[in-house]
Amino acid sequence: MCGRFSLNQTGDDLANAFDLRPSPPVGPRYNIAPSQPIATVVATTENPEPYFDFRLWGLIPSWAKDPAIGSRMINARAETVVEKPSFRAAFKRRRCLILADGFYEWQAISGSKTKQPHYIFLRDRQPFAFAGLWEHWSDPTSGGELQTCTILTTTPNELMEPIHNRMPVILAPDDYAAWLDPDYYQPQALQDMLRPYDDAAMDRYPVSTVVNKPQNDSPDCIEPLDTASDELVKA
Repeated sequence: MCGRFSLNQTGDDLANAFDLRPSPPVGPRYNIAPSQPIATVVATTENPEPYFDFRLWGLIPSWAKDPAIGSRMINARAETVVEKPSFRAAFKRRRCLILADGFYEWQAISGSKTKQPHYIFLRDRQPFAFAGLWEHWSDPTSGGELQTCTILTTTPNELMEPIHNRMPVILAPDDYAAWLDPDYYQPQALQDMLRPYDDAAMDRYPVSTVVNKPQNDSPDCIEPLDTASDELVKA
């Protein structure tokens, strides 16, 4: 799964990486957690030019009666997304890019109840896009509206396999246009994009358990464990 990630990039960095104008209004985030607003790029039939927007992390299907379902919809499995009622409509016409520059995964430690967090990123330290789906939800009682999203996951590459049996889908830049196009729907071609990212282009290192608490959102979260302060290691 993917339950935490980072986006420590300037608006200009994201504008250049994802061809966005104007530059997105972002600040550094080191420990992005479910239910929080996250940076996305979307395109719709009404607005076919890809644009930046924030959406809540945790997809609420349009037919849901209770928005609490979003807490269970932070990830969608790439292998079954075409079939699952919660995701298939969004997969057909509401795909998005979820912007990141790293993510976390927790590795079980033999003989210990504590899991070791790892920070995973691209070797060139550039921003990238998770494959995402989004939905528009209207509260049937109050009429309030929410824009929500989920991150697709797939099988792990060799870098991730020792840590976890899933990893988030990182899209190849050449796939951005087709993935975002709401009028493009070739299920097999789209699923072919949802493959494990090239492990040779990625790297990882262990970090302090300070990242375990969502309220800790500082550069300390991405510091390699051997340079983290004693206080952070014990957090």
